[in-house]
Amino acid sequence: MKRIYLDYAATTPVDPQVLEVMKPYFTENFANPSSLHTSGQEAKKDVDQARKKVAGVLGASSTEVVFTGSGTESNNLAIFGIAANAPAGAHFITSAIEHESVLEPFKELEKRGFRVTYLMPEKSGIISVDDLKNALTDDTVFVSVMYANNEIGTIQPITEIGEMLRAQKITKNTPIFHTDACQAAGALPLDVNELGVDLLTLNGGKIYGPKGVGALYVRSGIEIKPQIYGGGHERGLRSGTENVPGIIGLAATLQLVQARRDQESSRLITLRDQLLTGLQKRVPDLILNGDLEQRLPNNLNLVVTGVEGEILLLRLDMEGIDASAGSACTAGHTEPSHVLLALGRSKQEAYQSVRLSLGHLTTAAEIDRVLEIFPKVVAEIRKESGTY
Repeated sequence: MKRIYLDYAATTPVDPQVLEVMKPYFTENFANPSSLHTSGQEAKKDVDQARKKVAGVLGASSTEVVFTGSGTESNNLAIFGIAANAPAGAHFITSAIEHESVLEPFKELEKRGFRVTYLMPEKSGIISVDDLKNALTDDTVFVSVMYANNEIGTIQPITEIGEMLRAQKITKNTPIFHTDACQAAGALPLDVNELGVDLLTLNGGKIYGPKGVGALYVRSGIEIKPQIYGGGHERGLRSGTENVPGIIGLAATLQLVQARRDQESSRLITLRDQLLTGLQKRVPDLILNGDLEQRLPNNLNLVVTGVEGEILLLRLDMEGIDASAGSACTAGHTEPSHVLLALGRSKQEAYQSVRLSLGHLTTAAEIDRVLEIFPKVVAEIRKESGTY
């Protein structure tokens, strides 16, 4: 039985073109870029070239790109790196629906005496620019709002937030603006100047690149302190021998997904809407979580009324379908999704939610197959439970 993978928001396969570009750096061009010999300097040259490619996609300078080990590390570097220079008790703003790699650092900052405002989204899953503006104070130093949500796929008004922050006169200084773009990088524009961001997080494993590599864009003039010390790599901001194959792969995949972004987004929207419409016809009492229009092309997050999400996922798995209850980073946790609770869903509804995320390998035939299996499994579970 060929499995149907509908968990691309958790991670993606490495694109064959990207893998081919990476291969020589595992066995042939394997030298340490910090070494002074010829092989090391050739590796350094290739890392520098990859940095230029990433910067080109971002509309940035290569000196503004810092390579890290993951999106989580990039988010931590952005938040703690700014906080290290912030005055005691300074004010930070984020949203209540951020990834845990943003929320947990902010919770830690609160323990250290900083003040943090967590903005609640509208029922659509969108953060209000006016709410953010009203939350600003004279000592707001940092704002972090994710570009697109990893659970419900909603796209946030990043450009509008950036424009507002640059135009407002409420604070003493314009707050530094960070966005987690890990989920957005394969589907949305990434020009940092058009977005108006000062810091931007990327992750290779979400966009058909290698796992274990990420990047943080740091606008020139923004001072952040390193969180990992050692040999002073990445201009002293992230020590550790560079993951050369990963860096090469990240640059290649970022260029690739951005080049085919519009065409692939159109294809995925067609398949996603086909799946949603088909499920709505076949499964009574489905509820869509998050706005349908301001949404990533590949994301569906649904409340399946009367069915525990975990049971549904296990049964789908038995039928050869890989799906998710939400963020893969919190798999195994017993608490309901903080994102869905922030939308106003009850705990029961949150537990009854599943995420279906499509990708490059998803076909119309697979969608047709899911439309056969999913309703059948839901009907069986509802009948067995006797509570619906």
